[in-house]
Amino acid sequence: MAEISPYRLQVLAKIAELERQRRFDEDVEEDPPGKPLLPEDINYLHKGFLGFCKRKLAFAAAYLFFWKMEWRKEIVLHRAEGLEHLSAVKGAVVTCNHFHPMDSFIMQRVFDASHHRGRLFRVIKEGNYTSFPGFYGVLMRNCNTLPLSSNLNTMKKFLAAVRQVLAQGHCVLIYPEQSMWWNYRKPKPMKTGAFDMAVKNNVPVVPCFITMADTEKLDPDGLPVQAYTPHLGKPIYPDPTLSKPEAKEKLRIENERFCRETYERVYGIPLTYEE
Repeated sequence: MAEISPYRLQVLAKIAELERQRRFDEDVEEDPPGKPLLPEDINYLHKGFLGFCKRKLAFAAAYLFFWKMEWRKEIVLHRAEGLEHLSAVKGAVVTCNHFHPMDSFIMQRVFDASHHRGRLFRVIKEGNYTSFPGFYGVLMRNCNTLPLSSNLNTMKKFLAAVRQVLAQGHCVLIYPEQSMWWNYRKPKPMKTGAFDMAVKNNVPVVPCFITMADTEKLDPDGLPVQAYTPHLGKPIYPDPTLSKPEAKEKLRIENERFCRETYERVYGIPLTYEE
């Protein structure tokens, strides 16, 4: 049996400790130090010929990179359940659990398989856009990403871009758990930002929960490579009879319910957290 890397054991121990403390919105692994994203530093919708070319080249590189990972069985992706729920909507907020650096591209593959007529944009953290180095940094800055910002004026541009994207019938991927825990199987409590965005733009939320199963192959850290299965739920529409705060809270509750029920159905156990 292969030896498990000390780093990965440290990550798993930290996940268990954060779960016990119910600190679900804290990242486990350290991101590079970030710097503020200023309005002049971002072209949110990649307007212009240069932005178009950068986006096309970045996506081509991402597809090739992901294909190589699948070919080497470093990622195993099963067919998504419920693709019809995504193809049935135009503009929508898509939510998903966050467990792997490439899971947004898993969602890109799901989006492609749904034959949705629009494009998938992904909301990312400020530091991932401004400070992520190398190949991943190129993807963070050019693959239809919508970075958040600590700068108020940049956030105004962000919100305007989101409005335009949704109005044009595209979809926006958001991780409402607001933290990435490596191959963590349980759904985590969700923040309200994604649902506030859906209510303000009068678009549905399409929930996705990705389950995983061990394969026989071990990864470089000595742990089983995971086979991922995305599960898409029916679109959840904002309730027009409720106030905006009530409507977004209802969306959050229904989204969490879908994830919990999917977890319990697939794994065959009730959802509980370590004490």
